[in-house]
This record gives sequence, C-alpha cells and structure tokens, in this order.
Amino acid sequence: MAELVAPHGGDRLQALILSEEERPPARARARGLKRVPMTSREASDVLLMAMGAYTPLDGFMGEADWRGVCTDMRREDGLFWPIPITLSVDSALGASIEPGEDIVLVDADSDGVLALMEVTETYAVDREFECANVFRTTDVAHPGVEKVMRQGDVNLAGKVAVIDEGAIPRTFERLYLRPDETRALFARLGWSRVAAFQTRNPMHRSHEHLVKIALEVTDGVFIHQVLGKLKPGDIPADVRTRAIAAMVDNYFIPDTVIQAGYPIEMRYAGPREALLHALIRQNFGCSHLIVGRDHAGVGDYYGPFEAQEIFENLWPGALETRPIKIGETFYCHRCEGMATARTCPHGTEDRVTISGTRQRQMLAKGEDIPREFSRPEVVAILKAFYSHRS
Repeated sequence: MAELVAPHGGDRLQALILSEEERPPARARARGLKRVPMTSREASDVLLMAMGAYTPLDGFMGEADWRGVCTDMRREDGLFWPIPITLSVDSALGASIEPGEDIVLVDADSDGVLALMEVTETYAVDREFECANVFRTTDVAHPGVEKVMRQGDVNLAGKVAVIDEGAIPRTFERLYLRPDETRALFARLGWSRVAAFQTRNPMHRSHEHLVKIALEVTDGVFIHQVLGKLKPGDIPADVRTRAIAAMVDNYFIPDTVIQAGYPIEMRYAGPREALLHALIRQNFGCSHLIVGRDHAGVGDYYGPFEAQEIFENLWPGALETRPIKIGETFYCHRCEGMATARTCPHGTEDRVTISGTRQRQMLAKGEDIPREFSRPEVVAILKAFYSHRS
C-alpha cells in the first residue's frame, strides 16, 4: 500500500508543544519573564506550531527568512514557504528586548500564557513591502493588509516552546485533530491519496459537489474547517460543524469523508494562502487540496482562478501536496443537477449560482433557501441559528 505524503521539509513532524512533564517547570519559569502580547493571528500561528501544522518551523521567522518568503517564497535555506510567519511588537517593547533573552508569549484576547520564546533576533519590519509582495496590494480595505499595517514596527524572531494550546482544543475537542492524529487515522482507514477541503462556511451544494468530485479520484476527503478568528458575519464554528455533519450523514457514504477543524486565522491572501493551505495539509498527510473558485480570496483583489494557477509556478520539489482544480460549480435546471462549466453546455439562464455570501444574505433576511442551493437538513440548522440570533 502506498504511504502518505511526507511532512514538509523532511520525514517527521515538528510539533512545538511541550510534554506534560515539561509544562509545570516552564510555567514556573514564565512567571519571571517579560510578557509579550500577541494578536489573534500570532496566537493562531503559535497553535499551528504547537500541533506540528507548520512543520518544519521551530518558531517565528528572522529577517532573512521573512524577506526571502516575501519576495521568492523561499526561506534563507531554500525551503519553500509562501507567507511569512512573524511576531511583531511596538518600538518601545522591541527596544527593551535583547537577542538571547527569553520571553513569554501571551494571547492578548484572553491574557493566557501560551508559550516561551528564546529571542534570537529583532529587526525593523517594512509593512508595505510585505503587503505588496504577499497580498499584491497595500489597500487597507483588504482585511489581511489591514492587520499587517496595524502590527508593530519591530519583529521578534526565535524558537518557540508551547505551554498551553488555549481554549480551542477544549471547545472543539472532537474536531481538533492534530497532524499526527490525522496521519494515524488515514492509515487505519487505508487512505494514502487524501484530498483536503478547506471551509469557513457551512457546506452548500457547490461544496458538496467539489468533495464528491474529489472522492472519485482519491481514497477519502478530509473536510477541514477554520476554527480561528473569522470575518464579521461569518457563521460560528459550532453551527457549521452541525450543518456539515448533517450533510455528511445524509449525502455521503460512511467512512469516505472525515470532518475536523484547526485553529488557523485566515489572512485572505488568495493565491499565496492557497499554497499555505496546501503546505499545512501536507503536514496533516493530505496528498491533494481541493482548490475551487477564488480560494482564500476576498473582494476582487484576485482573479477567480489565480489560486489554482499559482501552483504551476512552483519549482520541482517545492511542495508535495497538489491541487485538485475545479471550476465554478452551479445547479443547472436543464441538466437537473450540479455541474461545472466543463460538464454543462447550457447558458447562464439555466444555472443557479451558489455562494456562501449569498446564502448568508438569504438567511439573514429570512428568505427561503432553494433545494438547488443547499440541502434541507443543513438549511434547518442554519435557519434555527439565524432565528435565535434575531
């Protein structure tokens, strides 16, 4: 039987969470160290380091890695990495921290201690340079750009040792599968060709169609939803979980899909973020990532299929996980079912275009959701949520 894809950059996962035995002395040592607050995005990055999803990173990037990733998607050692993973502070705090110093990383939202960090370097960050390269825009209306532009003037680099993963694993205990756990689960199921499907929305008929296409060419699909901070108006993860479970239970063959979640915070970096999602899924053991229309995009900053096209620009060996590229999906009345532009010869007048944004708008207004748009079991859960919220 074929093996799962290797972790990125090597043959083993690098999870930065300390062992149970190591955590009490680490917490004791943390009490005497300088506290550095992290944004929700930085805290999310620490959690991904903790579980090994950012293998082989051992902490936040130094200046050479940061600059290389921004310009060429390569660390200083040549390893492929599409988006910089950095920790920033304001000038005053940055000036007070010396290379060689140990600090405590604190989640600013909860004030909880997450990790220790051995600072190896401090450097000034050029925020416009980063945004122009990673997001291809410096427009602060872009949510990812806006976050970078608000961050501090100084980046701290160094190795991270995670003490606590915070509340997310406890809140979503059944969903919170780490890369070593998913690899073991895929192996038990006999899967080697595994497609990941990233979602931050309850799955409508187009999402269902994407996953079913992927099931035709793989052993199974890993439905992997975002548990990190989302945009205002997005549907909470606990509601999404129940809605996705209702769809899976009623419209998929048992043991062909697995639903899980992970604590990433979206950057909405479009093509670059699609590559990061693929890299992360390689660490989870997935050989493929489903990349549909406007993957990880926002507004009209990126073309609808740029997230697919960017994979063709990678050099040999950069990334093992490959995209499953699928065009826009829709319901066609004349075909009497779901289709894509490659399979349906009919015009736009026969097509029902489906999107998560449109579905949220209809739910918020109390409109009926057509069966062509979403499964009734899913709609019932979502309507209950919106009714309760109202």
